[in-house]
Amino acid sequence: MSKIVIENLAIINKKEVGSGYFLLTLGFFSKTGTIKAGQFVHIRLPRSNIYFRRAFSIYDYNPGNKTIDLLFRVLGRGTAALAAMSPGETLDVLGPLGNGFKFPNKNETVLMAAGGIGMPPIYLLARQMVQKGFDPSRIFFFYGGQTKNDLVEISRIRKLKTRLYPATDNGSYGFKGLLTEAISSVINGKEARYRIFACGPEGMLKALDQFGRTEQIPGQLSLEAPMPCGIGVCLGCILPLRAGGYTRVCREGPVYDIGEVLL
Repeated sequence: MSKIVIENLAIINKKEVGSGYFLLTLGFFSKTGTIKAGQFVHIRLPRSNIYFRRAFSIYDYNPGNKTIDLLFRVLGRGTAALAAMSPGETLDVLGPLGNGFKFPNKNETVLMAAGGIGMPPIYLLARQMVQKGFDPSRIFFFYGGQTKNDLVEISRIRKLKTRLYPATDNGSYGFKGLLTEAISSVINGKEARYRIFACGPEGMLKALDQFGRTEQIPGQLSLEAPMPCGIGVCLGCILPLRAGGYTRVCREGPVYDIGEVLL
């Protein structure tokens, strides 16, 4: 885990990238050079009636100008308050927190599954892999949502030149059906050394965990859980481990091997 800092970051830019979806650029964050895909920041919102911090996966970063990007959807009081803020206002940010993804071997074909607002850490992993010389044609990027409106920032993903496979539950864009079904239709018995990386809704991750164990495809899942403290003290984010005992998602996670956590 990287060294954690608490810093006041200014909102440099705010953009609505879809209906209810917002992109924030924050700076200047001193730890941009240590960020690993899958890590997150914990933000204190400047409102007295919102006590606990909110966790947000790091979507992107620029070590040159020390900025980080966060992508989120308005779903409750916390995200609504964040969406109402303006450039120039500041946020109390704790991070980078958690353990990130481990890079695959370069001879593996990577199956990336990003469900809805679980896209940011998967995008960042793909970007870091391409930056380190991984062949983008061996990165299959499956991006799913309920409708086309839930697939945001497609143009940024396309710039990576990975194999992008959009999917929607209602068929309004790309493959019609679940991401697990889209993945099965693409690999369809093809012989290759596969590795899965995924982040998204609980049901999707549970299905991919089962898929990976059944098909004997290794990989990692980035999990979500309530994180009141973000540093493993409050035990608000514990989940049971398959081998017995429990894990703190904010501290030992949020990234776990397929089959490691009971979902």
